[in-house]
Amino acid sequence: MLVVMNVDATTEQIDAVCAAIRGLGFTPHPMPGAQRTAVCVTGNQGPVHRDVLASLPGVREVISVSKPYKLVSRETHAESTVVRVGGHAIGGGALQFIAGPCSVESEDRMMRIAEGVAALGVPFLRAGAYKPRTSPYAFQGLEQEGLRILDAVRRRFGLRIVTEVLSEESVEAVASVADVLQIGARNMQNFALLKKVARCANPVLLKRGASATVEEWLMAAEYLLSGGNRQVILCERGIRTFSDQTRNTLDVSAIAAVKALSHLPVVADPSHAAGRREFVAPLARAAVAAGADGLIIEAHFDPNSAWSDGAQTIDLDHLAAVIAQARAYERLHVEENASSAR
Repeated sequence: MLVVMNVDATTEQIDAVCAAIRGLGFTPHPMPGAQRTAVCVTGNQGPVHRDVLASLPGVREVISVSKPYKLVSRETHAESTVVRVGGHAIGGGALQFIAGPCSVESEDRMMRIAEGVAALGVPFLRAGAYKPRTSPYAFQGLEQEGLRILDAVRRRFGLRIVTEVLSEESVEAVASVADVLQIGARNMQNFALLKKVARCANPVLLKRGASATVEEWLMAAEYLLSGGNRQVILCERGIRTFSDQTRNTLDVSAIAAVKALSHLPVVADPSHAAGRREFVAPLARAAVAAGADGLIIEAHFDPNSAWSDGAQTIDLDHLAAVIAQARAYERLHVEENASSAR
């Protein structure tokens, strides 16, 4: 349920509505907008007596929300959310880029990659200090040493760090270095981890699980928002299908669908979807055409020597070309939308 306040509603009136909602045994979530504040009600398993809230001073109307995900839905927050990280925005209309290797490698190699990424004007560096791997014998990441290297990279080049948090125990350590906490596909429904990350101040990049429906993905995001963290970025990274031509199948339709259903920004990961570097560029273009707010791309100065996921990693020259192509598609997308609006 959503309680929409009048444009001129006072802070005291909004506080009174929140107190009334708590008095009913539910949880209020004030959501300030450009024109007015709305208060989302969660915790109710059925209808709330509307008259109790509708009669309070400053209330314009009380609206039922049909979606099970309340806080991430456009029904409760019509305006698109923009997540700001150190002066850089994800969402809001401008295409953003996140690039870097699959895993943190040696300090010298990471400095070389970071220098190349920064030279291309990419503000976000992605690299895993902790790596979830299917095989217990595969490289698992440098862990604490990897975090130290990422911190050194950030200090030297001013890049914003995006790295994965694997467990509740490592949240504080990762959050002390990362500008954006990544929840990987395998942990999308690790609800204990979601609840703990929700209490962090860091923005969160939430990857879609390999077999997750769009609703399950959005419900995972709901855990983060209901726990207090509204700086959430969704990431479509491909799902498992019967196709064996690529590592996963990039669900381009999900990007368009989620943009319609939710106010949260959506980025695409064509690298994990493709599994093959020659497919990264066309999948990136498709994601931008579908309305993605950004791209997260695995890149390295020498992909064939990458410590993990080298087959889907592109070199820095290729990354420059992908960025240029994506920018061109972004301009076409903006022009098409402007033409449709007319």
